[in-house]
Amino acid sequence: MSVDELSSILAGARRAVFFGGAGVSTESGIPDFRSATGLYTTRAGGQYPPEYMLSHGCWRDRPEDFYAFYRANMLHPDARPNAAHRALARLEEAGGLAAVVTQNIDGLHQLAGSKTVHEVHGSVLRNRCVDCGARYPVETIVASTGIPRCTDCRGIIKPEVVLYEEGLDMAVMSAAMEAISRADVLIVGGTSLNVYPAAGLLDYFRGSPLVLINRSATPADSRADLVVHDSIGAVLGAATDAALA
Repeated sequence: MSVDELSSILAGARRAVFFGGAGVSTESGIPDFRSATGLYTTRAGGQYPPEYMLSHGCWRDRPEDFYAFYRANMLHPDARPNAAHRALARLEEAGGLAAVVTQNIDGLHQLAGSKTVHEVHGSVLRNRCVDCGARYPVETIVASTGIPRCTDCRGIIKPEVVLYEEGLDMAVMSAAMEAISRADVLIVGGTSLNVYPAAGLLDYFRGSPLVLINRSATPADSRADLVVHDSIGAVLGAATDAALA
């Protein structure tokens, strides 16, 4: 059984790394992007596509529209970690998981207790005034209306999230590359592996085994030593329970 295989892999891991995407957080009630019920599907047909609404150009040229869309679709203050988040935090605490590399921006890994988390697309939890650099929590954006303004200088408060047309933080990417290159096990979960350059991080893995957990097939399935098409929370939670028993 796949859970038994995965629990055996986890029990023997010393520097495992988990690389995850939007599918990790769908079980916490946060929609993904590209599935039948994802943001890009359900929001298609509006005046502007979601890719534009979440772009640097929209933030610069139509900030009120950007923040209205951002608040409605990217902020989920009531979301809580699910079984996958909790399992990864337990694995790290037990010493078998070296890092989490995530494409998600929701901060649920840290809320579950994970300490070493490389957020390649940034985080909604961090916000900064573009003029004076003052930092603000996500609650400031949630409670604001229109364009959120700095209480010190009235500059715009911008989420530290990588928008379309913006480059990734190379310091974060370097840390993620380093973690993956040193891993003895790489577990990839909840990601279609279609978004680059993040999906290219798999190429830095030199160890074995490679585990893929995703509800649907990915372009990397043929490369993996173990492929599980099932709920990541159920599979990772059960395997972690067995590995740490």
